[in-house]
Amino acid sequence: MPIDDVSAGHRQELRRGTVALACLLRLRRPDYGYALLEALAADGIDVDANTLYPLLRRLEKQGLVTSEWSTGETRPRKFYRTSDDGERLARDLTQDWYRLDAALRGVIDQGES
Repeated sequence: MPIDDVSAGHRQELRRGTVALACLLRLRRPDYGYALLEALAADGIDVDANTLYPLLRRLEKQGLVTSEWSTGETRPRKFYRTSDDGERLARDLTQDWYRLDAALRGVIDQGES
């Protein structure tokens, strides 16, 4: 198997959980799907709409985000927001992220010595 294919698979696996965490963090302020896509892209987290919308539905089904339709604009939009359970999970995952980051930095530093 070509290394580019292997690399792409590992990158996708690495990013999968980080996109969910990024959504939970970003949705502390209500937003609709397309605006969330743009905000994540601006943050350097490129995610495809075909990935984001199923993720949002899954997070909602798990009770980690809530949604509500806004019909006040010309076009109805579904706004998502991190729930209390989602906020607790985001805090826990963020702490895990910091621990993993520190551990990996240690491994990287050992490999460079």
